[in-house]
Amino acid sequence: MKKSSLLKVAILAWPLVLASCSSKKNAVIENKTVEVKTDQAQFLNKVKDNTQKTKFITSKVRFSVEVGNQDISLTGSLKMKRDDVIRMQLMAFGFVEAARLEFTKDYVLIMDRINKQYLKAPYMSIDFLRNSGLNFYSLQALFWNELFQPNRASVDRNDLKNYTTTESGDDIVISLEDTKLDYSWLANKNTGLIKMANIMYKDRLNGNSQLNWDYVNFTTLESNGSKFPDDMSITLTTQKKEVKLRIKLNTIKNETEWETRTEVSNKYREVTVDEILQRFMAL
Repeated sequence: MKKSSLLKVAILAWPLVLASCSSKKNAVIENKTVEVKTDQAQFLNKVKDNTQKTKFITSKVRFSVEVGNQDISLTGSLKMKRDDVIRMQLMAFGFVEAARLEFTKDYVLIMDRINKQYLKAPYMSIDFLRNSGLNFYSLQALFWNELFQPNRASVDRNDLKNYTTTESGDDIVISLEDTKLDYSWLANKNTGLIKMANIMYKDRLNGNSQLNWDYVNFTTLESNGSKFPDDMSITLTTQKKEVKLRIKLNTIKNETEWETRTEVSNKYREVTVDEILQRFMAL
C-alpha cells in the first residue's frame, strides 16, 4: 500500500470505526467468570465515582493507524469540552492538517483537508450510528473512560441497576445488553478504573463486527489529581478488514480559549457516508 493510500486510511479510519459496532475481546469471552463476591452496587458506584469533574481536556496527540502489515503515524491534537464537543485534528508531515473530526451533540463533521471534502450530518441520519445506539455521549464516554448507555446523555446512580457484573481474576466484567448489541467493560476490582470497553454487534446475515477500546495507560491530571487515559488502543474488526488505531496523549491540559465549532469553507465539497466508506474500502 502506498504512503498516500495509508494517509487516506488515517483520514477515513474513524468513520469506519463508527460504522461498525463491536464486541468483547476473546480473552474476556473465553475467561471463566464467577458471580461477583463484592457487592455489585458498591462496585458500580466506585466506577461511577471515577467520572471526571473537569470540563475541558486538551492535548497534543500521536495518532497511528495499522491496516494489515502497513502502518502510518500522524501527530495532531485532541480538544474536548464536556457535553459539547470532541475534536481531533490530524497533521501530515508535522505541519499540514490532513483531517479534522468533530463530534457535537447534534452532528458529526468529518473533514478531508487533502481532498477538500467533508461530511456533516446529524447522528440519526447516519444509519450505523442510529442502529448501534452510538451518539455523542457514548463516544464521549469512550474517550473519558466512563460507562454509558445507548441513546442516553448520562448514567446516573439509579441507572447502575441495569448493569450486571461478574468477577474475572483481579478485574470485574460489567455487562449491558441491548437488542442486537452487547456492551461490556473490564474494570479494576480495587480502583474501579475501566481498562477496556467493548461493544458487539450481532448480525446473523453479515456476521458479527467488533470494537475493542483499550486503556493502555493512565496519567494523573494536575488540575484535580484524578486519573485520565493518555494511551488508548482501538481495534475494529469486521468480516472484511481489521483496523487498529492508537491514540497517545502528550501533556494533558485544560485549555478553555478555543473555538468549539468549525466553519466549513465553501471550497469544500460535501460528500455522503457511502462515498467516504467506498473510498476506504477501495484502498
